[in-house]
Amino acid sequence: MMHSIAQKEFVSTLRDKRFLVLSVLVLALLLAATLVGRASYQTLQQERQLAQQTVNDQFRHQPARHPHRVAHYGSFAFRPRSGLSLLDSGVDSFTGTSVFLEAHQQNSVNFSQAQQSGSLIRFGEMTVAFVLQMLVPLLIIFLCFGAFTQERETGTLKLLLSQGVSLRQVAWGKILGYSRAVALVVAPALALAAALLFGTEEFTSGTDLVGRLGLFVLSYAVYFFLFIVGAVVVSAVQASSRAALVTLLGLWILGCIILPKATANLGATLYPAVTKAQMDADVHEEAQHGINGHDPQDQRSAALKAGLLKKYGVDSEEKLPVSVGGIVMSESEAYSAKVYQQHFADLNATYERQNRLSDWVGLLNPYQAIRPLSMGLAGSDFAHYVHFQQAAETYRYALVQRLNALQTSMGYGDKERKLDAHTWQQLPLFAYQAPPLGWALPRLLLPVAALLLWAVGLSWLGLRLISNSRLA
Repeated sequence: MMHSIAQKEFVSTLRDKRFLVLSVLVLALLLAATLVGRASYQTLQQERQLAQQTVNDQFRHQPARHPHRVAHYGSFAFRPRSGLSLLDSGVDSFTGTSVFLEAHQQNSVNFSQAQQSGSLIRFGEMTVAFVLQMLVPLLIIFLCFGAFTQERETGTLKLLLSQGVSLRQVAWGKILGYSRAVALVVAPALALAAALLFGTEEFTSGTDLVGRLGLFVLSYAVYFFLFIVGAVVVSAVQASSRAALVTLLGLWILGCIILPKATANLGATLYPAVTKAQMDADVHEEAQHGINGHDPQDQRSAALKAGLLKKYGVDSEEKLPVSVGGIVMSESEAYSAKVYQQHFADLNATYERQNRLSDWVGLLNPYQAIRPLSMGLAGSDFAHYVHFQQAAETYRYALVQRLNALQTSMGYGDKERKLDAHTWQQLPLFAYQAPPLGWALPRLLLPVAALLLWAVGLSWLGLRLISNSRLA
């Protein structure tokens, strides 16, 4: 009987002109967002790959130079886009695309899309994730708000119950029927997205992106199930269709608009972050306590030189087999990098606390559970951005120290000499490898748990409430 009810609700929904109009609009938005996201992904990915190749070629084809000149000449690291970012761009539009890698300086990732866009980008981008998170729930609300109230208003609920069907069976039948209708709207867009993704290099090179896409679809299936169950339960406990619709719209506004903004403001208030200017000033001030490789009067450099003379048993710098300048630069780089990493870790810890607060609110609001889960699976959340920053800094530090080692090996009088241009072709180039799904999943346990708790709790409590009520 439950399947008969599900089939009846599914057919009735397809005949409803309101559903047809709304579903066509939502499906059109989903397909448009998918195609636009794919085009944007391809354009940005090609631009960044070309830019990375260009700066790599420029770095390797430098003329004969002193190693420290090469360290200051530097290079760039461009962050490649994740394949699933065409579905959910996350924070990618706000976090920058490239970072300049140079000696003695740890630069931020700059040139974000938001810097080159209008102020409307703060209200969100028309991505597949935006439509799935915000607009599909609205479609579900308008689809399900009359699930029980219309049956009661027309008197068909009593007739249905007189056939020996329980309220729980009626509720599950309606939930299944509405689920089929929603799947009919969402599935074509996700199928198109999967087809487009199968043409990318990431998809053909491994199973990581396949796993991410599978969990991405499963997560949204649970998210939509929550709204369907919730809408059916609200319809069951409200006296009229109008009251059910107003209640559901109020909950949607609270969960998708008010609570996320309030949580972000609360996190920024409880865990204030220092500005970039203040962080740069603090790093510069603390770095002054270390060796200054560019100050010939620096006392710490003089002490290091005296230690080298004693170590090698000579009485003058000219007799040393190594370059004092190279060793001083190496020590200076090690100290400044340590200072930066400490401040960088503190700043990231602040942002993590802000994000964690939002994740915990996901236990109260499913929208704030699906949002970080979606971004994390798409590889466009804050954790993936920090992973790129750390990879770029690791490469920068290793490159600069390798150049310092080349300078050290040149011995006394290295400032007057240069290394052959072929030397730069032997240096490693920056190649970023995004973290696998196994790295991301432990960071998404709280959103996953919140979404599952909502699914189990709402199903059990809601249907129990329906079973114990007198709806007819």
